[in-house]
Amino acid sequence: MSLKGLQKAAIRAPQLFKAKYNLGENTKDAVYLDSERRFQELETETKKLHDESKKYFDAINGMLNHQIEFSKAIQEIYKPISGRVSDPDSAIPEGNPEGIRACEEYETIVRELQATLAPELEMIEQRVIAPADELLTVIKAVRKTTVKRQHKQLDYDRHRTTFKKLQDKKEKSLKDEKAMYKAESEVEQATQEFNYFNDLLKDELPKLFHLEREFIRPLFQSFYYMQLNVFYTLHERMQSIDIGYFDLTQDVEGAFGKQRGDIQEQVEQLTIVHFKTAGGKKPARFGGGGKLAIEGKSSSAVSRRRSNESLSGPPPPYSSSISSALNGSSSSSMARANSTGSSWGAAAKAKGAAPPPPKPKPSRLAGAHTGPTATALYDYEAQAEGDLSFNTGDVIEITQKGATENEWWSGKLRGREGQFPGKLIDPVCS
Repeated sequence: MSLKGLQKAAIRAPQLFKAKYNLGENTKDAVYLDSERRFQELETETKKLHDESKKYFDAINGMLNHQIEFSKAIQEIYKPISGRVSDPDSAIPEGNPEGIRACEEYETIVRELQATLAPELEMIEQRVIAPADELLTVIKAVRKTTVKRQHKQLDYDRHRTTFKKLQDKKEKSLKDEKAMYKAESEVEQATQEFNYFNDLLKDELPKLFHLEREFIRPLFQSFYYMQLNVFYTLHERMQSIDIGYFDLTQDVEGAFGKQRGDIQEQVEQLTIVHFKTAGGKKPARFGGGGKLAIEGKSSSAVSRRRSNESLSGPPPPYSSSISSALNGSSSSSMARANSTGSSWGAAAKAKGAAPPPPKPKPSRLAGAHTGPTATALYDYEAQAEGDLSFNTGDVIEITQKGATENEWWSGKLRGREGQFPGKLIDPVCS
């Protein structure tokens, strides 16, 4: 927007606000308002016609391209899984040569079909998309005229309001008389400009609507017949496909079941499709005689476990035999006892046998699990009903041990009980 246009927009802003909220006197022409509403619908639908026809053109091209890419993906899946280049046995074909040949034939047919449909698609672009684009150009020019008419209406209402205020003033000064004369001339000029654009649009918008209908009629017919040609060509070419890999004598479901066979049952028998870990440490390989990676831990970690096991047992009962045990200990331990102070031993002997200890107070965790437990080494998600999910580091209450680490164990965690692979827990802590 130029500087002059910006200045005019600032001058018209108050009147635009009044017109938007219906304040004061605003000019309204019912005939023009109806024509302008129909023009907005025409503008919207023409833009939609252009966009949808372009999408249809892209969809046909995209469909053929997707068919080619689909065939390439299937062909890559059918290819044999080769090993090292230096291995002579890797050259032995173990894939699906019939399926690969069918994919190549199918790709050739689709490319031929793409070349056959190219002229039809070009006609859609020339006879549908391009005319719709031209109609949009015309509508944009008409839209500029409607905006010009709106500006002239704002000027007309603004000058008319100013002139009326000066005219209704009872006592006019010389300055008011000059201002009223100037406002009157501005009203006359604004009236002429507004009436010109208002009458022009009221007269020619209905003509544009009629011409638009005549313009759309051949466009729609062309689109319809070109669409029929596209569908007919697709149907005829795909119907004549003669690829021996496909059994066209059966229905779709029957041919699918025959080709699939018992593949689904074989896949479901694989362990990896029913058992997986999520996150945590990388699990060790499962198999006969397999060892977990934890067996390779440092000796310090093993010694810590053993020390924890020795500490985890209940303490011996308190009795007077402690003194005799102390007397039978090694000389080094006696030295340590003497270093801590011999007065403690003398005082203990003077007092005689110690009284029996008091009964322990009932603990809040008296009902807690006292059986064997195990620490989870990895995360595990339940794969079937009855499995127990846990995270790395969780302490699981063992309710039933498996014969070996390679079997399923049963345990309880956070109020839920289920089964889990024994390989995923620490067998030392269990």
